[in-house]
Amino acid sequence: MGVEANSRLTSTTALVLLVLLALEGITVLRVRSLLTAHVFIGMLLIPPVLVKIASTLWRFANFYRGTSDYKRKGPPLTVLRILGPFVVILTVVLFASGVLLLLGPASMRPSMLQLHQASFVLWFLAMAVHVLSHLGETARLSTKDWTIRARRHVAGSGSRRLLLGVSMALGLLLAFVTIPYVGVWLGQG
Repeated sequence: MGVEANSRLTSTTALVLLVLLALEGITVLRVRSLLTAHVFIGMLLIPPVLVKIASTLWRFANFYRGTSDYKRKGPPLTVLRILGPFVVILTVVLFASGVLLLLGPASMRPSMLQLHQASFVLWFLAMAVHVLSHLGETARLSTKDWTIRARRHVAGSGSRRLLLGVSMALGLLLAFVTIPYVGVWLGQG
């Protein structure tokens, strides 16, 4: 996948994640009363998050392998290259601890809840820097594959839209399959 195609996929996925994460953020404000929505959106987020991580790692790998187009585009800002691994690790920890809270054994719940809450705070700080640094690029590129005129300029628009659509469909499936497990938490008050 070329630089521009990868940038479009990354930006489009980022826009979808921004919207879903904003909704998830609303549920955090009243997580006890909005727990079902919190879990549903959290599970819905997992496949698109994996697409975003994969597209970012693709750029990283191609740049450091010396692929000419990626070398010409250049590296991200130094602060983002330093922050990037922490964003990925904290994202994985945040989502993994959330899944384990929902589906893991009851004996793990107290430690997973602590890990989930602590990783959220660190993740939120790292993501604030990450999102603000990429806001302009996301605004400029995120809709290019969705407008007829702009999508003709970079091959693979249909594939990128399909990938994002499939990730959302898988997220919905995951959300609907796991939502019955929230009942255990709702019963605890």
